[in-house]
Amino acid sequence: MENELAPKICRILSLDGGGAKGFYTLGVLNQLEALLGKQPLSGQFDLIFGTSTGAIIASLLALGKSVSEIHELYKNYVPHIMALSGANAKSAALEKLAVEVYGELKFDSIKTGVGIVATRWMEEKPMIFKSDVNQAHGSHSTFVPGFGCKIADAVVASCSAYPIFNRKVLTIKDGSQVELLDGGYCANNPTLYAIADAVQALNMRRDQLRVVSIGVGNYPEPPKYWHNWVISKFFLVQLLHKTLGVNTHSMEQLAFILFKDVPMVRINDVYSTPDMAADLTEHNMKKLNLLYQRGEESFGKHENELKKLLA
Repeated sequence: MENELAPKICRILSLDGGGAKGFYTLGVLNQLEALLGKQPLSGQFDLIFGTSTGAIIASLLALGKSVSEIHELYKNYVPHIMALSGANAKSAALEKLAVEVYGELKFDSIKTGVGIVATRWMEEKPMIFKSDVNQAHGSHSTFVPGFGCKIADAVVASCSAYPIFNRKVLTIKDGSQVELLDGGYCANNPTLYAIADAVQALNMRRDQLRVVSIGVGNYPEPPKYWHNWVISKFFLVQLLHKTLGVNTHSMEQLAFILFKDVPMVRINDVYSTPDMAADLTEHNMKKLNLLYQRGEESFGKHENELKKLLA
């Protein structure tokens, strides 16, 4: 039975994973925020889902932060973290930053519906941190926002792109421990999960949805090192990049096939020139600024679609 109190329109914002390539996402969002009147996007969208770098951005937007505030955070910290050597150093720096940014905040501080996607390592299935009991698919009486976890811990878990970062162990509401890694292993593009919440949990009709799905752009791989020992050392990292890419595009295709009747704009442009080579550990600030600019340009290509979608 449809919820009679549900809004006539449900706006969904979905943000892909991609490490430092989140600068592209922020470029798109900067223009989107301006289009919607410079109001916090937490007040413009009913659901904001994010994976990995998208989880950082989604959680901060859902807390009421502006895009410019998040962009400053990225400029100040992302290049440093990505330039560190080894998973231990990267993970420690990410943990430290998360505590500084989120403190002790939990999911009851969130201003809108949110979904932070992580992956259960042992169980090989998704774990999605949500803010509102209305997003639950059953077990409403025992629902606890974010499984009782702090936002900082959930975001770190979603960003734990093993083997670049270490896996994250969390203690949840019932006192049990779960070992988590990057949400990109199950849904680097979380659009399908967001739509499922809207349709199945919130009882929205498909024609009531307005979905904005933003990727991190598609780029050539950085130059490879052909020495055998280097190839061996970084094989798992190369495999991770490929895995996340395949996951992103498969989820994108499924969203269009299964929900082709849902009003949706997908922004995730392709760049093929050598100067655009980038991966999730990019830490050259000049390149990251370029990704941000490309995001703004991508918005321009879709501006008329977005105006129509969000009117």
